[in-house]
Amino acid sequence: MAEDGTRWLDAEEQQTWRAFLWTTRLLHEALERQLQRDSGLPHAYYVILAMLSEAPGRALTMTELAGVVRSSPSRLSHAVNRLEEAGWVRRTKRPEDRRTTIAQLTDEGFAVLEAAAPGHVEEVRRLLFDPLSREDVLRLREILRTLLARLDPEGADSPDIFGPAGPGGHGAGPAAD
Repeated sequence: MAEDGTRWLDAEEQQTWRAFLWTTRLLHEALERQLQRDSGLPHAYYVILAMLSEAPGRALTMTELAGVVRSSPSRLSHAVNRLEEAGWVRRTKRPEDRRTTIAQLTDEGFAVLEAAAPGHVEEVRRLLFDPLSREDVLRLREILRTLLARLDPEGADSPDIFGPAGPGGHGAGPAAD
């Protein structure tokens, strides 16, 4: 520890930090490019459509959706405005509580997601899973669970964090994210 109390990273930690930083940045950029090129969708919009596709009735309250996609309410509202303009999401008020807004994936939105999902999941597989063994994937998942618990202690145990379990890793829709 330095005289000022700073716990500086040692050489191994610094290498690990930089590997993590560049890997996550490049992975995000590659997935963004693939979705834009093949589907004209920003990755953030794809994630919103995917999470709605997995929800019962393909609908969530805006508060639930913000929690699932880890977005601020204002950023989510802007994105859902765009998705609504495209006809891919519909917003309605909950009849028993007019203050609550429901975001629902439309059939057209589901079709857009279905068309985008194969290329996206192939890119995720190619860049993230193909280079790793099954044991590496499981270790990575546990490491990410540990980090997520630190970053989001209130939501880390939420079942929506890691998505539906079981063969194929997704439920009723083509989530891939």
